[in-house]
Amino acid sequence: MDTTADGELAGELLGLVQALRGRLMRHAALGTWAAPGLPTARWVPPAVELPAAAPVIDVVRDDTDEAVVIPLGRRTLAQVREELGACTRCKLHATRNHIVFGVGADDAPLMFIGEAPGENEDRRGEPFVGAAGELLDKMIVAMGWTRSSVYIANVLKCRPPGNRNPQPDEVAQCTPFLDAQIRAIAPRIIVTLGRPAANHVLGKDAPISALRGKFHDRHGVRVMPTFHPAYLLRDPDRKRDTWADLKQVMAELERLGIKPPGPR
Repeated sequence: MDTTADGELAGELLGLVQALRGRLMRHAALGTWAAPGLPTARWVPPAVELPAAAPVIDVVRDDTDEAVVIPLGRRTLAQVREELGACTRCKLHATRNHIVFGVGADDAPLMFIGEAPGENEDRRGEPFVGAAGELLDKMIVAMGWTRSSVYIANVLKCRPPGNRNPQPDEVAQCTPFLDAQIRAIAPRIIVTLGRPAANHVLGKDAPISALRGKFHDRHGVRVMPTFHPAYLLRDPDRKRDTWADLKQVMAELERLGIKPPGPR
């Protein structure tokens, strides 16, 4: 056995690995998550604690000198769901019937995010299945898409008792999993439904009236906040504003060369 040749090959391989690691670290520090290609998104995860199973390459410092964990590659939705498991990370597990993870295509260019499951969703384990869900389905179909060709999720995966507002500790436990869902799907556009979802996704504290009607950027993903379907059921006059928001989404998808699977 030629040990000298083996040693040279090992040294060359080590050099290549170190060079690749350095390049990945530079791209990560600059905020680059994906290269141009098929519909995908540029993503830098926030400085939050990810589940223990999440693979990482290192911890770097961003421009604000905050630690940022950089995952090595995107996990699939199935892997994220497996990591979530029969979640008992917050007190909501004691009162839920089902975890409401999400539904739709795992490579959808268009994603809808609400705040939390309600009674119907908790019963069935699927987001937006009550009256508000029926209206959302009609909105999606009017855009030329279907429930199965987009992706629908909530910030929280369990229903707060009595549909009360989510509490900070509950949101904190679910946030890494929503982030992982977005990373796995890599949507080109996210539509947030209602003020809480918009503020959470964008990291803002603003009324929905101040956020809707224009795109916002979240790590390279375009975000369009609009009214929640449940609010539209209470105030139908706002449907026109919501449709105006969705028309902007349709136009942007068209600009990106992404066609809906069905007619508008």
